[in-house]
Amino acid sequence: MSYLLGLSGSLRQASTNTTLMRAAARIYDPAEFIEGDLDLPLYNGDVEDIGIPEKVQALSDQIAGAEAVVISCPEYNKALSGVMKNALDWVSRTKGNPWRDQPVAIMSATAGRAGGERSQSSLRLCLNPFRPVVIPGPEVLIAGSGDAFDENDELVNEASVRMLTDLMDQLRAMARG
Repeated sequence: MSYLLGLSGSLRQASTNTTLMRAAARIYDPAEFIEGDLDLPLYNGDVEDIGIPEKVQALSDQIAGAEAVVISCPEYNKALSGVMKNALDWVSRTKGNPWRDQPVAIMSATAGRAGGERSQSSLRLCLNPFRPVVIPGPEVLIAGSGDAFDENDELVNEASVRMLTDLMDQLRAMARG
């Protein structure tokens, strides 16, 4: 059975990036949606020498087995979050390349006015060596994310909903095409 994998670059329980990732999944409407666990130990070569942690291998296997991946990543200090970078570093150490040719849509939600533009740019750079198929746009940048969702965790801005729907339509077409 195929599934959509969602990755949130924030571990915070009330993360607007997790909320955005889940909104994207509802629009994509997969047979199954799995949220990857990025609460991983910090990458450490000594730990790797002992063996790839079970949670890291599980994440790598989920990426490899997904029909597509949705990544929602906050912007921390003008770049992708450390949580996301750490996950990318760990997965790069697993056998094979689970990202290769994998359809990927990226998005971001931030409290700031730019909506995570720089986090998306840096995330694209970090994904490049793995050669996924990253959908080029539209760029879904949710600024002022604390007020971007209603009490049902739905996006309130119609333009944002249209862009997210367009992005998910393209991801679905790439995954099933």
